[in-house]
Amino acid sequence: MVQKAERVRGRQGRPVGNVTRGTTNPNRMRRLDRWLTGPQARRLRAAKHPLVVDLGYGASPTTAVELFERLQAVRPNVRVCGIEIEPARVHAASRLARPGLSFHLGGFEVPVPGDPVLVRAFNVLRQYEETDVPAIWDLVRSRLSPGGLFVDGTCDEIGRRVTWVAMDPERILSLSISMRFGSFELPSEIAERLPKALIHRNVPGERIYSFLQAMDRAWLEAAPLASFGNRQRWSAMCRSLLDGGWPLLDGPSRWRLGELTVDWESVAPG
Repeated sequence: MVQKAERVRGRQGRPVGNVTRGTTNPNRMRRLDRWLTGPQARRLRAAKHPLVVDLGYGASPTTAVELFERLQAVRPNVRVCGIEIEPARVHAASRLARPGLSFHLGGFEVPVPGDPVLVRAFNVLRQYEETDVPAIWDLVRSRLSPGGLFVDGTCDEIGRRVTWVAMDPERILSLSISMRFGSFELPSEIAERLPKALIHRNVPGERIYSFLQAMDRAWLEAAPLASFGNRQRWSAMCRSLLDGGWPLLDGPSRWRLGELTVDWESVAPG
């Protein structure tokens, strides 16, 4: 059920946001976490105080624990704070707290000491109204450290189809799409997992619609490469998109994972 974020502007002493369903599964965020520990690892390495927030980790803290363990490989002294708006969820998660990993009651105001270098909010804004998204994005971005990154994303129940929008304190940067090979016939099937800012925009005349249609055309044109494997076919699709003028921001090392990242302005709502 979509909920109106009635407290986006905040009320004295109360978290900003509403309780959401909170469903999750182990390893559901692995595709995003692979991106955070890959091309975005530089942000964590450069941070004087490596603070990371998992915003709205859900009824189970599993994905917050996984994020902590994965980021430790990049920055052993990382601090991960899981934030939930439901007190019972925070109480249950606190049993898994350890040095570097803690759990806090709160919402989009991000009530943690210090300015985080990374904030991850997955499958959270999907449950809000589209009109709430800009204010929520601005609020979370205002809490980032210089050079920090906020990621708002959506995925299916077991993490086979994933999308996320990345933004820093100054601007919205990109949209990333990551799909498990063999889980789709056409790339445009990712449409049902687009972030809230885009999911209702997949209609003719919108940029995201044009981009997904271009992905499908390039994927079909690359069909002769299927015998060499889907990695080669996806990479050929990405090369075709790039040659066709779509501003992809990554390259073959990410494409071979079933991933691509495109400049936000090329897919943003019209």
